Amino acid sequence: MTQENITVGAVFERLLGPRAEVKITAYDGSSSGPADAPVAIEVRSPLALDYLMSSPGDLGLARAYVAGALEVTGDLYTALRALATQVDQLTPADRLWLLRKLGPRHLRVVKPPAEEHPSRFRRGMTALRHSKARDSEAIASHYDVSNRFYELVLGPSMAYTCAVFPHEGATLEEAQANKFDLVCRKLGLKPGMRLLDVGCGWGGMVAHAVRHYGVEAIGVTLSREQAQWAQKNIVALGIADRAEIRHLDYRDVTETGFDAISSIGLTEHIGARNVPGYFRFLAGKLKPHGRLLNHCITNPDTSVAHRSRGFIDRYVFPDGELEAPGELMTAMHDAGLEVRHSENLREHYATTLAGWCANLDEHWDEAVAEAGAGRSRVWALYLAACRLAFERREIELHHILGVRTDSEGGMGMPLRPDWGV
Repeated sequence: MTQENITVGAVFERLLGPRAEVKITAYDGSSSGPADAPVAIEVRSPLALDYLMSSPGDLGLARAYVAGALEVTGDLYTALRALATQVDQLTPADRLWLLRKLGPRHLRVVKPPAEEHPSRFRRGMTALRHSKARDSEAIASHYDVSNRFYELVLGPSMAYTCAVFPHEGATLEEAQANKFDLVCRKLGLKPGMRLLDVGCGWGGMVAHAVRHYGVEAIGVTLSREQAQWAQKNIVALGIADRAEIRHLDYRDVTETGFDAISSIGLTEHIGARNVPGYFRFLAGKLKPHGRLLNHCITNPDTSVAHRSRGFIDRYVFPDGELEAPGELMTAMHDAGLEVRHSENLREHYATTLAGWCANLDEHWDEAVAEAGAGRSRVWALYLAACRLAFERREIELHHILGVRTDSEGGMGMPLRPDWGV
């Protein structure tokens, strides 16, 4: 195949299309796109083309960005909106065109950035998917980065799940407190009740429920860093006599007879094949009339594959899997829980992610000093890409409330609860 002379700028202009509002400058001195574009991408080295041509799916651009071979000036989210539909999914025709224009030198195998996790196949050589050991390793790889890094990104609430914005213009901190309050109301928490919070993160739900609703609470997380931070915070708040945070797999909780269980952002990590057992296990921990609130990211329908792929699997959530809301509801009913309420908070998660992106941008230098440039780039790309995915309804966020009915079908709830909001 004969190589044709073409500039790097022309390559990107062909791939992005003439309407892309992105300016491209490249290491060979070429450029393309409008000079006044809101964002600019600098192709810093041939490594960017190596990754683009040799990587499947969306991994090419991701690897190039994480490695620093691509630099974005301006808002990364805006850049992704321009790039997502074109470069993330190079067609065979695109790759053939690139090969003809650039020659075979960019087809070489290039080592991925150090931040990339092994493939699913390689991970499967060491442990079974969603075994306790492999789940623990996957959680640690994402959450045990640096509590200070998470403070910079998440803000004072240290809540790493979808916030619920009570009104336009509400701050991220107001929305996170509102989210915890909404969960407490849906669970019907009252003084003296016992709450189990699985996948408790930095303990935000536990602290809110104990301080504002007078319950006794246990939170469990597979992240050692989270557990240590959360338990210290519980002590600092003066509620250690009613709250406890454990570094523990939820499957190892031995207590039963809880009045309520909150699962906020855990289902994404357990694996689709384990969802029925997950709900059976949690249902068995509840008293009759006890409620379970499951808050998790979902697929928009059952045609979408459960397993995450590409960038998310290799850089963010290894072994992560999503289900459609109907699959979760069926599993809850089959486990003996009656679903009484479901709510889609998709737009709220897009707004939450916009807040996290802004936090990371504001504290970029400190984040890089804390976690490294590569890790910070992973996070910038991940947060912006997820914001776009929620806006486009590629993923959703559902609250699903189930109750364990008594032997006569009673559920101990108002006929038409409004959750007080």
